[in-house]
Amino acid sequence: MSPSQLEFDDILQDGAAYVTVSRLTRDVKALLESAFPGVCVQGEISNFIHHSSGHMYFSLKDERAQIPCVMWRNNNQNLFFAPTDGMKVQARGRLSLYEKRGAYQLDIWQLQHAGLGDLQLAFERLKKRLHDEGLFAAEIKHDLPDYPERIGLVTSASGAALHDIVNVLRRRAPNVDVILNAVRVQGTGAANEIATAIDEFNEFGDVDVLIVGRGGGSLEDLWPFNEEVVARAVFQSSIPIISAVGHEIDFSICDFVADLRAATPSAAAELAVADRSELKGQVGYRREALIGGMQARLRQQFDRLRVFRQSYAFGRPKDQVHQLWQRLDELQRRMQQSLRHRLQHDSEQFTGLSQRLSLLTHENVLKRGYTLCTSGDGVPVTDSNQLEISQPVNLRFHIGSAVAAVQKIQNS
Repeated sequence: MSPSQLEFDDILQDGAAYVTVSRLTRDVKALLESAFPGVCVQGEISNFIHHSSGHMYFSLKDERAQIPCVMWRNNNQNLFFAPTDGMKVQARGRLSLYEKRGAYQLDIWQLQHAGLGDLQLAFERLKKRLHDEGLFAAEIKHDLPDYPERIGLVTSASGAALHDIVNVLRRRAPNVDVILNAVRVQGTGAANEIATAIDEFNEFGDVDVLIVGRGGGSLEDLWPFNEEVVARAVFQSSIPIISAVGHEIDFSICDFVADLRAATPSAAAELAVADRSELKGQVGYRREALIGGMQARLRQQFDRLRVFRQSYAFGRPKDQVHQLWQRLDELQRRMQQSLRHRLQHDSEQFTGLSQRLSLLTHENVLKRGYTLCTSGDGVPVTDSNQLEISQPVNLRFHIGSAVAAVQKIQNS
C-alpha cells in the first residue's frame, strides 16, 4: 500500500466529509457570479449558432483566449444586426456557470458592433425615452384597412425599395392607386424630408395606408429613420403607417412607432393589400359553398315534398274534401235541430207566460165578480177617502155598467 493511499485513509479517519459535484459546482457558480455581476468584453465572434429556440450561442475570442457566450432570445430579439463569425463586437453581460458541464460562460444582454458605440448608444437612449412617453404602445396603433384603394409611399424615387413595392402592388392589387412622395432616405436633412412627407400625406388625407421606408444599408445609412423628428411624425399620423426599413434583421425607431413593421419593402406591400388571386380563390370557395348549401337545402325540401306526395292525404285530396263536406253537413244538421228545439222551447215558454199574464187583465178580474169603480171624470177609485156623500160613481161589471150615488163612506 502506497504512502499516498495511507495518507488518504488518514484524512478519512479524521472525519473529513465529501461534497457532491453538484454542491461544489453551485458554490463555484455563486462565487463567480457574485464576483463578476457585470462585465464589458470586446472580441471576435466564432462558432456562432442561432438556435431554433431563438437563443444565440457563440464564443468571443482574441489572439490569446476565448470565452463561451450565450444571448437569450428575450435579449437578442431587438438586435439591429445579424451576428456572424469573424465580426468584432462589444458585449455587456455577466459571468455565469453552466452547471451541466461545469463550464463558465458570458451571459450577454447587450451586443453591438465595435466602433459604432456612439450611434447605438444614441439609439438606445431615444428608444427608451420614446418608449417611456408611450409612443410604442400597442393600444394606440391603428388597424390597417382590409381593402385600401389608395396607398402613399414615402421613399426614394431612385431606390430599389420603390421598384419592389410597386411590383408587388401591381401583382397583388392592380386596381390600387399608388402615390409617391419622393424623399432622400439617407444623409443630412433626410429625416426632415421624411417627416414632412408624412405630414403632407395627412394634410392631403385621401390615402388609406402609408408605406415609409427604404432598402438595406449600414446603421449610418438607416439613421434618418432613427431620428426623433421621424418618430414624432409617424406617431402623429392619422393614416395607418407600415414601416419598411432595411432588411429583416434591421430595426429602427420608425419600426417601433409605426402601426405595423414589415421585414422588407416587398413585405410591406404584401401586408398592405390582399392578393387578388387569393381573394378570387376565397370568392370561388364561398360561391361553391353557397351553391352546395343551396343544393342541399333544395334536396331536403324535395325529399319532404316527396313524402307529402306519397302520403294518404296528399294522394286522395277529393276524399279529404268529401269527408270535410260530410262533416260540415252533420254540423249544419245538428245546428238546425238545436235551433228548432230552442225555438220550440222558447215558444212554449212564451205561451205559458202569455196565459199567466192574461189572467191578470181587468177583464178576467171582472169575470170573477169584481167591479171597477171610477169617478165621474173616469179616474179609478182605489181609496174611500176619494169619495164624498151623494157623489155619483161609475160601476163597471163583467157585463154592463151602472151609475150609483155614494150613500155611506166607511174607512178601514
